[in-house]
Amino acid sequence: MFRSFKLFLMVFLTPKLMQRTALFVTFGGFVTSLMTMFIPFWKTMNSDLNEMENWFSGLFHMCLYTEEVGIQCKAYESVLGLPWDLQISRVVMSVSIGTGGLVMVTAFLGLEGVDVFAGQPDFKRGLLIFSGVMAWVSGLTTLAPISIVAYTTVVEFWDSGFPDVMPRWEIGEAMFSGWFGGLALVIGGTLFFIAVCMGDFDQRSQSAADGALHRTQHYLKTEVL
Repeated sequence: MFRSFKLFLMVFLTPKLMQRTALFVTFGGFVTSLMTMFIPFWKTMNSDLNEMENWFSGLFHMCLYTEEVGIQCKAYESVLGLPWDLQISRVVMSVSIGTGGLVMVTAFLGLEGVDVFAGQPDFKRGLLIFSGVMAWVSGLTTLAPISIVAYTTVVEFWDSGFPDVMPRWEIGEAMFSGWFGGLALVIGGTLFFIAVCMGDFDQRSQSAADGALHRTQHYLKTEVL
């Protein structure tokens, strides 16, 4: 049973397949992080005095939802007027999106089977390693601002200095999508490193097999002589 499973992995779990899996997972995390950055659902607030109104806050917009009008959004008038956690999150999320986009380009060029740099396997290997590192950076810079905003939201929610009747911000849906996107980027970066290790192992195995074949042919030639 174990030998059959091992044979299955050797046949189907190739470095080429692992590279494409890593790119797919990383792309999903990048798109999710990009959506998280712009959707205004990082924090939500509902007033007990008027349950028909729901407030939503994001990195760039503040929105109000009412049953009569629907949802209305307005961009923040001043960046310096934002809370410190949102200011930091804007910068860090921009770094995440920039590095994530760079990963998409370098990882695609480093894929086995892509004609670009086809005659330079060492350079392609370097591109995959660079993509893995940048995917980690992109994932961590997505997880960090999400966690900071979540922490400040929870602390402010349980702050006893606010009156009980005063509405308070709560964690919005964008938090969970951001955590998912950041985790997917980290996993995708790890898969790039696994693909590189698998490729190195296959190359060493092929070199060892070629060397053994050469020695066998030399031995047979000696026996004939």
